[in-house]
Amino acid sequence: MPTIILNRSTSARHTPRAVNSPRAFNASHHRKWWVSGPPPFHSPVVTYFVASILMLTACFIYLCVFGYWARRVPAPVQISQLLQTTKSTEVCDVFDGMWVPDGSYPLYNSSDCPFAERGFNCLANGRKDTDYLKWRWKPKDCELPAFDALKALEKLRGKRVVFVGDSMSRTQWESFICMLMTGVRDPKSVYEVNGNQISKTIRFLGVRFEEYNLSVEFFRSVFLVQQGLPPRHGPKRVRSALKLDRLDDISRKWIDSDLLVFNSGHWWTPSKLFDMGCYFQDGGSLKLGMSINSAFEMALQTWASWVERSVNTNRTHIFFRTFEPSHWSGANQKECKVTSEPSFDAKGTERNEFGDIIASVVSTMRAPVTVLNVTSMGAFRSDAHIGTYSHPLTVLDCSHWCLPGVPDAWNEIVFSYLLTDGWRNLEN
Repeated sequence: MPTIILNRSTSARHTPRAVNSPRAFNASHHRKWWVSGPPPFHSPVVTYFVASILMLTACFIYLCVFGYWARRVPAPVQISQLLQTTKSTEVCDVFDGMWVPDGSYPLYNSSDCPFAERGFNCLANGRKDTDYLKWRWKPKDCELPAFDALKALEKLRGKRVVFVGDSMSRTQWESFICMLMTGVRDPKSVYEVNGNQISKTIRFLGVRFEEYNLSVEFFRSVFLVQQGLPPRHGPKRVRSALKLDRLDDISRKWIDSDLLVFNSGHWWTPSKLFDMGCYFQDGGSLKLGMSINSAFEMALQTWASWVERSVNTNRTHIFFRTFEPSHWSGANQKECKVTSEPSFDAKGTERNEFGDIIASVVSTMRAPVTVLNVTSMGAFRSDAHIGTYSHPLTVLDCSHWCLPGVPDAWNEIVFSYLLTDGWRNLEN
C-alpha cells in the first residue's frame, strides 16, 4: 500500500480594521447604499464579498471530500511490521523466530563426515548429552522447507560456492559440506582438492563434489582487509597495521563464484588488535586514535566498493553473516558453562553494533547483498557451544559451536533462500 500524505494544514489571518482606517465605511456611505442602490459589480466591496463566498465554498468542499478519503486511507505501515506480517506480503523475516524441539535432527553425523574438524565434533570428544542436537530454527511467521540434500545438490550443480572469513566461517563451510554429503551416492567422489586435512592454519581449503561438478571453498580472511607492516618511523608499540583502504590480497580468488558468503567481527577486539600491537592505517597514515567500530565500518566500505567494482552480481549471489554471540561468563569473561538446553532469554555478547554497521553499509550499496542476521539466533544457544568438549580437551571454548549444531541452521536459511526465490514462497 503506497503511503499517502494529505496536508490539510491551512492558515488564514483576519486583521480587524481600525475605525479610522481609510477603508472603513462611514455613516453617509451606508445611507447612499440604500438610497441610490448598490455599488456597481466592479466595486472593490462587491468583489471582496464574492471572493469571500467562493473561498468559503471551496473550503467546505475540500473538508468534505478530502476528510472522507482521509478516513478511508489506512495509516502508513512500518517496514518492520511488513516483515512480520506474512498475510500482507510474500516475504518472511526468517531471522525472527525461536528454537523448537525436533526429533528428526541432527541432519548428519560429524563422525561420518570427513570434512568436519575433530575440534567441532563434541560427541567424539566426550560429550554425553545429545539434547542439544534436537533443536530446529522456526521463524515466527513461516516455515523453512525441510532440508533436502538431493535438491540442494541439483540446485548447485556446476556451481562454485565460496566462504570468506574467520573460524566461524570455516565452521559454516564444514557444516555446508556435511549437509550436502548426506545426499552423495559415493562419498569417495568428494575430496579436498589439494589433499589437505581440515586445519585452521590453512588459508585455502576446497572440497570438490565430482558427480555434481560442484566446488565448495573456504578462504581464511579474518579482517577482510590487508594486514601488514606499519609505515616507517611509527611508534614502537605498532608492530603491524590493518590497511583499511585495501581489501585482502587474496580477494582476486573470490570473484569467479556463484555463491559468496562473508563474515567478520570476532577478531575486531582489543585483545586481537591493540594488545598484539596491531593498529589501523588509511593510505600511508596510521590512525592510532581510531575506534574499532569506526575502523570496522571503514573496512566494510572498502569491501563494498570492491564488490561493486569487481563482482558480477548478475551471476554471483552475495551473503554477509552477522556476528555470532559467545557465552563466556565470570568476572573476567573466562568461564564457560555449557547448558543442557537453549536459554529462554537471548544472552551472551551479541555485539549488535557490528550488525548495525553491516546493515548500514549494505543499505547504501548498489549491488544486491543479503544480510544473514543470525546474531539473535545464537544468543539463545548457550547449550550448543563446544565448552570442554574440544580437541585437545585442555581448550575451553564458549565461542565456537559444536557440529552438528547452530551453523546448520545458518545453512538451512541459505538453502531455503536458493530454493524458494529469496524467501518469497515460504509456507505461512
